[in-house]
Amino acid sequence: MNKPNLAVQIGSMTMQNPVTVASGTFGYGPEYAELVDLNRLGAITVKGIAPDIHLGNPTPRTYETRGGMLNAIGLPGPGAQGFIDTYVPFLADYTTPVIVNIWGKTIEEYGNVVEQLDNETGIHAYEINLSCPNIKEGGSAFGTDLSIFSHVIELVREKTKKPIIPKLAPNVSDIGAFAQAAEKAGADALAIMNSFPAMGIDIKTRKPVLANGSGGLSGPAIKPIAIKLVHDAAQKTNLPIIGMGGIFEPEDAVEFFIAGASAVAVGTANFIDPSTAIRVINGIETYLIDQGLNDIKQLVGTVNYG
Repeated sequence: MNKPNLAVQIGSMTMQNPVTVASGTFGYGPEYAELVDLNRLGAITVKGIAPDIHLGNPTPRTYETRGGMLNAIGLPGPGAQGFIDTYVPFLADYTTPVIVNIWGKTIEEYGNVVEQLDNETGIHAYEINLSCPNIKEGGSAFGTDLSIFSHVIELVREKTKKPIIPKLAPNVSDIGAFAQAAEKAGADALAIMNSFPAMGIDIKTRKPVLANGSGGLSGPAIKPIAIKLVHDAAQKTNLPIIGMGGIFEPEDAVEFFIAGASAVAVGTANFIDPSTAIRVINGIETYLIDQGLNDIKQLVGTVNYG
């Protein structure tokens, strides 16, 4: 059997395979370039970019839990111009498309960051961070209010012709309503899901384990939640879904495809084993061959209810 086709289309962006990395877990590319062949990835999704430099939260801002990780890093970043000056030239040396995660403290700032970035040919798509649970301003509120959620997507849509991918919050009552709203507002795909709002307490000091007080839970503990949200959203929209949450093995990724995802992102696993994304790509190909499938699209949304 010939090698199966792994390519995925997200608007005008072609991914050579359906595996990217989750924003915030892979830096901006150089941090992992000596450990991972960036040209093997389907896309490089970089850490969040706001219009201006942002310092993030005080430490401690990560904490290991059973089956996962708490983080309240707070989206530190170099700002749009710093990203253009420092990282765009580096990423241009690779053939892999670049997805830039964008965020703002206000609705207008989402538009501002796109205006600054959009003339760069090395940027292929925007992931709109509408659901970050570890910053006190913006972020989380934008992902749980349907009207604001739609407004941000519409604003970004007006600013660019490049694909836009809203990143959805897990803590909403009806993920399908947000999926439909994103499609109506002009999104090209969805990213499901962001980390789940969570908290840990040190029982000796009785203080939160994160300086921010609370943050987001990621890792294997949230995978069943993410699978359910991907499945439910896929029933309500025709948009491609990039599924994420607890992918450590190829089998985890396959589960997302069956649930309805067209692509996946490896996140927390990058901190433990930087080769995870490449292993997942190879494992998906092996699975398709074993199943007699010649295209990744044949696997998407094939839940067997019988």
